[in-house]
Amino acid sequence: MDILEHAKEWSWHYSKWSNNEDLKDYPFVRNETAPFTTLKRALPMLNLALISSAGAYIDGTTPFDTAAADGDMTFREIPIEVEASDLKFAARGYDPAAVEQDMNAQIPVQRLLEYQANGVIGSLNPIWFSFCGHIPNAKKMAEEMIPEFVVRVMRYDVQAALVIPASRLCHQSCALLARALEAAGVPTIMPTVDRAVAEMARAPRIAYYKGEFGCVAGKPGWKQFQHRVLDESLRWIETFDQPGSRKVVVDLETATEQARGEQ
Repeated sequence: MDILEHAKEWSWHYSKWSNNEDLKDYPFVRNETAPFTTLKRALPMLNLALISSAGAYIDGTTPFDTAAADGDMTFREIPIEVEASDLKFAARGYDPAAVEQDMNAQIPVQRLLEYQANGVIGSLNPIWFSFCGHIPNAKKMAEEMIPEFVVRVMRYDVQAALVIPASRLCHQSCALLARALEAAGVPTIMPTVDRAVAEMARAPRIAYYKGEFGCVAGKPGWKQFQHRVLDESLRWIETFDQPGSRKVVVDLETATEQARGEQ
C-alpha cells in the first residue's frame, strides 16, 4: 500500500502551490485507503513508542531547519531521561508556549511513565522520536524520510506507537508516518485536533477532540485533562478492528473542573 497515494498527481498540485505559511491553497493529501495492523499484545504487555512532531531537540544540538521550503526531513532520538529544561523547540505552524510551559502538552513522557508504573502499559520505549512536522513536501517525506524513520522505530522492538501532531500540517505528516508504521506491522494511535486533515490523509487510528494546536496531548499544567486525552487514545489501540476515527470525550469533565475552579 502506498503511503502517499496518487503521488504524481499530488506533486503536480504541489508544484503550483505558492509555499505560503498560512497554507492557503495547499494541496492536502487525500488518500483513499489505510493500512491496518491488529494489536498482538495487550497494553500492559507492550513496549510503546512515543513520536512527537513538535520539533523538540536537546539544547546545544542542531535545531530543525524551520526555513526549509520543503520541510526538514530529519528526526531525533531523545532519551526519556532528558529533562524538559534541556529541550528547545523549532516550532513551525504552531505556538510553542504550551509545550514550553509543560512538555506533556505535546510530549507526554511523564504521563506515560505514570502509566508504566501503574501497569497501564508495559513500558515506555527508552527513547522517544522527535521531528518538525511542518513538512509541505509530502512526497519527499514519504520517499526519503519515512522509510528511514520506520527502520529506526522498528529497531527498538516496539509493539505500538503513539503519534502526536503539533500543527495543522503536522497532522498530515503524522498521518503519513502512522500509515507507514502500520504497513510495517506497528499499530498506531494519533490524537488529533484537526480531524479533517487526519482523515483526508487516512491515518489508520484517529482519536479526535476539539482542542488546540500546540497542546494536542492536553492543556499545559492540567494533568487530568492530559490523562483524559491519553486514556481513551491508548485504549483504542486495542479496540479498533479497522481503520477509523473516534471522538475523545473530554468536554463534560473539563467543564465540571472549570466550574469548580480546579482549572
